[in-house]
Amino acid sequence: MDMAAKFQDQLVFHMTGRRTGDELSALDAKTMRPALFAGYRDLTRLRHDFPLVLAGDATADGYCASLSVLVNQVLESLAPRGIEGERLRKHVLRLERELRAMLASGTEGTLSDLWAVAAEKLASAADESVSKVLALAGSTLKIDGDLVDCDERLPARFMIHAWRHVQAQKAALFHGHLDNLQRKLSDILRAAYAHSEAGQQPEALRASVGGMHAGDFDFGAMSRLVVRNVPKDELPAARRRRIEGSLAVLKAQRFHAPRLGSAGGDAPYEFLFDNIASAVAAYRERLAQAVELVKAIAIAELEARNGYDEADHDPFFDAYNERSLTADDLALFPDYLVCIPADRNGAPENAGLMDTLSSGLPVKVVVQVTDLLEEASLGTGHFAFGVRSARLATTAMGLGGMFVLQAASSSLYRLRNRVENGMGCRGPALFSVFAGAPAAAGEIPRYLSAAAAMEARAFPAFVYDAAGGDNWATRFSLDHNRNPDMDWALEPFEYADEAMQRVSGKVAFTYADFAMCDQRNAEHFAVVPRDRWTAAMIPAGEWLAASEREAAERVPYVLAVDAQDVLHRVIVDSRMMQATRRCLLLWHRLQEHGGIHDSHAERLLTRERAAWEAQKNEELDALRKSVAAPAAADAAAPASAEASAAPAAADAAAPEEKPPSDDPWIETARCPSCNECQLINPEMFGYNDNKQAFIKDVNAGTYRQLVEAAETCQVAIIHPGKPRNPNEPGLDELMKRAEAFN
Repeated sequence: MDMAAKFQDQLVFHMTGRRTGDELSALDAKTMRPALFAGYRDLTRLRHDFPLVLAGDATADGYCASLSVLVNQVLESLAPRGIEGERLRKHVLRLERELRAMLASGTEGTLSDLWAVAAEKLASAADESVSKVLALAGSTLKIDGDLVDCDERLPARFMIHAWRHVQAQKAALFHGHLDNLQRKLSDILRAAYAHSEAGQQPEALRASVGGMHAGDFDFGAMSRLVVRNVPKDELPAARRRRIEGSLAVLKAQRFHAPRLGSAGGDAPYEFLFDNIASAVAAYRERLAQAVELVKAIAIAELEARNGYDEADHDPFFDAYNERSLTADDLALFPDYLVCIPADRNGAPENAGLMDTLSSGLPVKVVVQVTDLLEEASLGTGHFAFGVRSARLATTAMGLGGMFVLQAASSSLYRLRNRVENGMGCRGPALFSVFAGAPAAAGEIPRYLSAAAAMEARAFPAFVYDAAGGDNWATRFSLDHNRNPDMDWALEPFEYADEAMQRVSGKVAFTYADFAMCDQRNAEHFAVVPRDRWTAAMIPAGEWLAASEREAAERVPYVLAVDAQDVLHRVIVDSRMMQATRRCLLLWHRLQEHGGIHDSHAERLLTRERAAWEAQKNEELDALRKSVAAPAAADAAAPASAEASAAPAAADAAAPEEKPPSDDPWIETARCPSCNECQLINPEMFGYNDNKQAFIKDVNAGTYRQLVEAAETCQVAIIHPGKPRNPNEPGLDELMKRAEAFN
């Protein structure tokens, strides 16, 4: 078969989706996967962010922690240098891998419980010290809580845990304020009673003295002496009613659960729902009680400082209603959390989602998404490319006045600080989370498919915080995506050619690569045997960037590997490429929001550059006409310029000095790209274009994290400097540990 015939068969498939002859093979999505997935067949053997520990009690590490980070901390504290240290490292890393395997098989439990089970499983009958070593390592774990994997349940579990963490902080402040008010109001009532006629009766006096000295006094005689000219009630009746009424409302409130050990009345209200309609109905039903509680708190604050003026305040509180509530008032109460399951996104009870968000109610909504490829579910023959799911967050962002976060479940740990900020913001928030492809898509692990969706721009991560500033630059962020300034994420890729020679380069991971993971879309792909590869085949990303004329003469393909990791080219039909182009257009819109390739800015820059060049040309023309320098002077000018430029060149070539010793810094040029520092805090540590670490934002973490990163670094290139926060706990110990690296 000649080259033209090969190209013709491939072009026919690309244009029509029909395979002609037997030169093109159908895609078996069960065995074929994107080439970049070749190293991720068994996630249990790889160290990455997951599993996570959802901390039962908030610690310095926050409300969740990565198992990899916790294991690193255990090894840092226990593993000495030398053979014994390596032996311990080996056993603990085996246990970490066993924990991942247990979770992948469906085992559930807390970190401490599962650690003990895994330790017992790995214990060697021939070497009893193994179980002792693993038990000792487990006892040094800093936190405990449910150990969770990146599965279909993770978005709801993670978000509910983050929400409860934030609400617990809010409840602590609320109870502290209410306890203080109740104590002050009770003191007023007790003081008034003690100075009243009833408080001067013999039994009341006896109770005030106590039982130890009760026999030393004649309380009857004492009462007859002190009761003279004592009012029946020191408090005016109206004030007593206000104080007692406020106390009753404060004690009976059901919005925040009572503290442990407190006497409880009616059960506290529930604030966790699975649909919008129920949450809105509950909010409206409780609104009157919320008004009464806010009113009681305001009255109590006035009475506590004896500042209630009946002439001024009675009319105000008589007219107090739901329209009187302010944002500060609503912030006292727990936020309503709605976790919408993936199969209920379009249910009637959730039809009011956008209206609820735009109304400003204190509601946090988590929308779980499991299917971005909606062709099969829509059944219309139109390749919808998850329009409803992928555009939900951008639509909400357009409403303004709220917090919006879109992310894949695989990135939730790295976005944990943003999630906490969103859960704690005033007003509404929307979290749209892709939990990975459904079971119908194939056997790709949820973690991998979720990460692939974000890498392929099918479900990019972004954050919009209306309270973050007064412009888009401060409110909107695309920072958590790989290569956010490019069309597609680029990944390093190596393979062996026919001559077993290493070939390396970078491969763009496109939407077509992501779609190939879903066996429901196998008809849009065709596998090309190696002997049928032609020069007319180009990568899908390059095909999209080509001109219309050039694209018509080429066929787009993506790289895939089979079960034996043999490399294949897979050509893509026009419908899938149209979906890929639509995905890219949506990504471009997000880039513009983030100030990347902003068309308005680029147009303005072009216009200003043209005006600047025209002005400079006019100035040069005027200079040429007005200056007539001798030819010798013209010849001497370059030499003079070279002489004057020499010191500047020398200065430029001089190595950059390290920052002052008080500031943290990294020897970036020596970084081996081990990723250990980013596992500790990706907000503080970043990678440059060469995938070498630098300090991205020193204020995004703690001094403890700087020191731990320095201790973890394999080549000791991280220098923590001096702490910025003098109130951080444990600074004396941390500064001693940092001395070895400064």
